[in-house]
Amino acid sequence: MTAIDVRERDPYRLGHRSHGHAPGHGDSGPAPIRIVVGYGFWIFLLSDIVMFSAFFAAYAVLAGKTAGGPSGAELFDLRNVAIETAALLLSSFTCGLASLAVTARRSSWFYVAMAVTFVLGATFILLELREFAHMVASGAGPTRSAFLSAFFTLVGCHGLHVTAGLLWLLTMMAQIFAKGFRDDILRRFMCFSLFWHALDIIWVALFTVVYLLGASR
Repeated sequence: MTAIDVRERDPYRLGHRSHGHAPGHGDSGPAPIRIVVGYGFWIFLLSDIVMFSAFFAAYAVLAGKTAGGPSGAELFDLRNVAIETAALLLSSFTCGLASLAVTARRSSWFYVAMAVTFVLGATFILLELREFAHMVASGAGPTRSAFLSAFFTLVGCHGLHVTAGLLWLLTMMAQIFAKGFRDDILRRFMCFSLFWHALDIIWVALFTVVYLLGASR
């Protein structure tokens, strides 16, 4: 059987290897594990963003449904929220410094940057809990109106993500302390860094849509 006959019977060469490459690996071989892990984690982040998009949409629909209760303009303390925002955005900066320390394999700078990131993230959570406690104490809990239900769901979901990020941060510090800058640990830190920066981006949107627009109504 000639080569022409083979190409006619199997035009896409599904049953034949070419140039000695393993099937499925292409010309340059399999992708590095770091690329595969990063790609997979981006898919997770996109699914999380879809969830937050649904919460944002629900809030936009219910923002004016106060049922005679207090509105955002009456409840929101923009000074307190500004401090929350500054703390979370600064934590993103210090997380970036931790990434640079990892690249340089400087463990001391890594621990300092991560510790500061934790303190700033914990400050954000404490301020948010104080805001929630004050609202509930004044009779503006999540069951008071559809607006407050949507508010507590959206803002609270973000707060839960930040809390999970703080626990993940402590885990990363412990793993690098115990195992050093191993490749698998560095891949986990890359995922943590992506997660933390994504939370900051979501908060910027939340701060604008919920607090700034809500306080102006």
